[in-house]
Amino acid sequence: MKHPNAEELLQKIMARDPRYASEAYVFVRAGLDYTVRRLEKPRHVSGQELLDGIREFALTEFGPMTRTVLKGWGLQRTEDVGEIVFNMVETGLLGKTEKDSRADFAAGYDFDEAFCKPFRPAAVPRAGKRPN
Repeated sequence: MKHPNAEELLQKIMARDPRYASEAYVFVRAGLDYTVRRLEKPRHVSGQELLDGIREFALTEFGPMTRTVLKGWGLQRTEDVGEIVFNMVETGLLGKTEKDSRADFAAGYDFDEAFCKPFRPAAVPRAGKRPN
């Protein structure tokens, strides 16, 4: 019996849940790999650890275009990352512990704050006004 490969499983996920582009799944998986590599010892990561790693990975990869790229793939909030993770869990592409849930990704951070704010210019005092 032939076991489906990752590409076949991804197509199955996307047929069932077309909200996200295939690139979003590849990105989340790469973000997980990035996060695990940053640990002292490889281990299971929590939802919040993954969100933090994905934020750093995204900013490194896409810089000021991060928000635009992620939005194009359907990723607009941390809950979307959780949906992708659990779609992958349900098809066997990722594993989870009994403690892991979609709720781990709820309100992790605001995408505009995380991906746009680092590239906004610092406030400049107006002419004639001195900073406090």
